[in-house]
Amino acid sequence: MSGTAGTLCAVSAQPPRIRSVRLFAAALLLLPVAGCGLFGSEAKPEVAARTFLNAFAGGDTTTASKTTDDAQSSKDLMEKVRAALKPVAIRTTVGESTAKGETATVTYTAEWDLGKNRIWGYKGTLELRRGDKQWQVHWTPEAIHPKLSAQQTLALKEQQPDPAPILDRDGGSLLSAEKVVSVLLDRKQAGDLPAVAASLATALNRFDGDITQQSIVDRAGKTPEGQAYAVALLRDPDYQKVKAQIYDLPGVRFSSQTRLLAPDRAFASQVLPGIRKAVEDRIEGKAGYRIYSVNAGGNEVETLVDEKAVPAQAVTTALSRSVQTAAEDAVEPVGNATMIVALQPSTGDVLAVAQNGAADAQGAVALTGRYPPGSTFKIVTAAAALGGGVADSGTELPCPGTWTIQGRKIPNDNEFELGTVPLHRAFARSCNTTFAELATKLPADALTKSAKQFGLGSDFVIPGITTVTGSVPPAAGIVERAEDGFGQGKVLASPFGMALVAATAAKGSMPLPNLIRGAAKTTVDAEQQPVPQPVIDSVRTMMREVVTEGTATKLQRNGEVHGKTGTAQFGDGTRSHGWFVGYRGDLAFAVLIVDAGSSAPAVDVASKFLAAVR
Repeated sequence: MSGTAGTLCAVSAQPPRIRSVRLFAAALLLLPVAGCGLFGSEAKPEVAARTFLNAFAGGDTTTASKTTDDAQSSKDLMEKVRAALKPVAIRTTVGESTAKGETATVTYTAEWDLGKNRIWGYKGTLELRRGDKQWQVHWTPEAIHPKLSAQQTLALKEQQPDPAPILDRDGGSLLSAEKVVSVLLDRKQAGDLPAVAASLATALNRFDGDITQQSIVDRAGKTPEGQAYAVALLRDPDYQKVKAQIYDLPGVRFSSQTRLLAPDRAFASQVLPGIRKAVEDRIEGKAGYRIYSVNAGGNEVETLVDEKAVPAQAVTTALSRSVQTAAEDAVEPVGNATMIVALQPSTGDVLAVAQNGAADAQGAVALTGRYPPGSTFKIVTAAAALGGGVADSGTELPCPGTWTIQGRKIPNDNEFELGTVPLHRAFARSCNTTFAELATKLPADALTKSAKQFGLGSDFVIPGITTVTGSVPPAAGIVERAEDGFGQGKVLASPFGMALVAATAAKGSMPLPNLIRGAAKTTVDAEQQPVPQPVIDSVRTMMREVVTEGTATKLQRNGEVHGKTGTAQFGDGTRSHGWFVGYRGDLAFAVLIVDAGSSAPAVDVASKFLAAVR
């Protein structure tokens, strides 16, 4: 071979420039020149070493093995190691070369990118021998790692830290890592499936009332062949209670894992899943790993690297476990779908979102449900009238039992009448006729603008939850404006939206709701215009009168509560939702009972809730 050809072979073996570890494997180029053999007759040992290392790094174990003097053994081990460690990329660099006669040594450094920010580096040495005018890597396991011996390979074991806990505002646990056990049933291995299902149902029904013999038989029968049906997922303490009853059942097996769990299954069930999803990247922590050598018998020989797992820091939320518990205890006994949303006016913190089982069946309705707010909307109507100069709290206004406008008859509850009374009195006693007529004196968009000042109709992006406050479109005509004035017509609101109305009344301006500390800041679709202070002062006084001598006197025993009751007709007008919205100190809230018939049950729930909150 000519000197020119030899030079070309040497040039072609130069390593490519690598701009990043992750691009390394894709960037490897193996460029043997035709007529030069694999390396060329004049190739140097470092060229052979580089070819071997580059091919192995790029996953081309076939080419790498051909550079050795034992192709089959080297290929087998290289593939085992790569399969065990699953590298994203490997970067190798050839170092010093020393040749003496027919043997040579070449040092190198290797850097393995194992993903998840795990980088493992070490130095090694290759022994090469000249054979038939070509340099070859003399194959021993030390070629891959200097501490590998014959009949050994490498293994990797991940050490995943437990997810960090999610805490309430006071440091109490909302979600914490717990061991859970999956109870799995293989119907083919069970033999007498109905008998096994009966035993499982007897043991597990106490944890989940939906687990019955028939449900197990039916669902196991629908599970694809070869797969096991997951009968239940138990907290470890619960599993220990029934282990003796189910452990030896034929076809039943178990697997365990660690999960973030709430104090109980139903606790804050409409909020915690969203929080967990929003912070999943913050609670994972940094996985640790061990790389070690393994002998032919599968036994560990020596640890080569041991990076300990690093747990993440706990995530703190705005929720209050005590307020959430009080809210859940208040709503749970009610038969109809019942909800409470509580906010802290001074900060906008979401303190609690509670629903009973009937409400849970309908979804996250406390946050996104759209219901007519009824007379609770009179807070907005009163503010619009006060701010627009149409009336003040002392203005004398008629409160007849019914009032008709363009053929639409608007009644008070049971058609009670007060005669002519000050606006604050009509508010406290909840005169529909007064507020219907008052709304007709306002511009078509006055209630829309007033509602926005209280947050109702605003669109928020709050990390961790999806919310709908409600909608208050401009009235299309005078009748609709009258209906909107007492929370009927086309006005709709969620319990979250009405809790925000109460929080705005308490604070004097709309607070920006938030749920997760350290998350992106909540955004709102439009800049909020503040409610004038004289208007807020009057609204607060009227809301207090509702409790002292109006429709919610039952709450007098619960401290200095400000609020508004609401009975909201729906459907054919013969059925009504019951509302109470209000605040006490730095706690604002809304209670809704679907199809309650009146506001009285909502007042009862509010009283129970407030009695339990410190």
